[in-house]
Amino acid sequence: MSNAKHLATVMVEAFIDAVNRGVDLVPVVADSTSTAKISPFIKAFPDRLVNVGIAEQTLVGTAAGLAIGGKVAVTCNAAPFLISRANEQVKVDVCYNNTNVKLFGLNAGASYGPLASTHHSIDDIAVMRGFGNIEIYAPSCPLECRQIIDYALAHVGPVYIRLDGKDLPQLHDENYQFRPGQIDVLREGNDIVLVAMGSTVHEVVSAAEQLHEQGISAGVIAIPSIRPCDTQRLQELLKHYPAVITVEEHNVNGGVGSLVAEVLAEGGCGIPLLRLGIPDGQYAIAGDRASTRAHHGIDAASVVKSAVRMCAGA
Repeated sequence: MSNAKHLATVMVEAFIDAVNRGVDLVPVVADSTSTAKISPFIKAFPDRLVNVGIAEQTLVGTAAGLAIGGKVAVTCNAAPFLISRANEQVKVDVCYNNTNVKLFGLNAGASYGPLASTHHSIDDIAVMRGFGNIEIYAPSCPLECRQIIDYALAHVGPVYIRLDGKDLPQLHDENYQFRPGQIDVLREGNDIVLVAMGSTVHEVVSAAEQLHEQGISAGVIAIPSIRPCDTQRLQELLKHYPAVITVEEHNVNGGVGSLVAEVLAEGGCGIPLLRLGIPDGQYAIAGDRASTRAHHGIDAASVVKSAVRMCAGA
């Protein structure tokens, strides 16, 4: 992968640059220094890291306290444990009390692969969308990730950022400029549109290229900004297509598939929609990333098959 980079590495680089330009930033980890790839930050600023041990509720409470004290507090630990174990603290200490905490959900989706359901985070967007007063982002490449983080650190208020656990290549060129709420059109088409968030954007980009070779014109839309989201713009884009497929490494309920379904229904669009992800009532299988995505029909090859069937009216 040319220009590929781990998004946690991008995160740490953004933290170091922020402190160097005067941001009073304090990362909080829950014995997750390896997961967060935070060593370069510790080396540069050894007195700025807070490690609460394996105690995610304490992690979020501590971050909220630091924010109340005037710091820009950032939590850096695995998404499944941040969202599940500290659910009440995220809801009350961060969202309800409007503290200036940036929550980074690392190794989201099925990044942990064979470690199975205890380590998979396939419900984080659904949970966070259920909370009020928190912005939600899911970057799809290193450049976009850096711009989202820089925005989040400057924004005053709660933010959740979902980060994949593998190296991702660039999708955008140097002229790309992220804006909160934006809908990212990566490819235009006529026959069907593929909508995704985070790392599965790469799957739909590949699927669209393969569909083109089969004579099917597929558009590609990425939604890096889950909240805020320019739903009016999204609706306008979707209305130009006869069919829509959403793809996510997340349960089909509560994520980008639900967001698109809401937009289509509330706009009275009447456009056929197929939501691909972890099926309702199921967990992701225990396996490597490629096997997991193929099993659940969210890899490029599976998306192509689904799109071909949908275009044929099957």
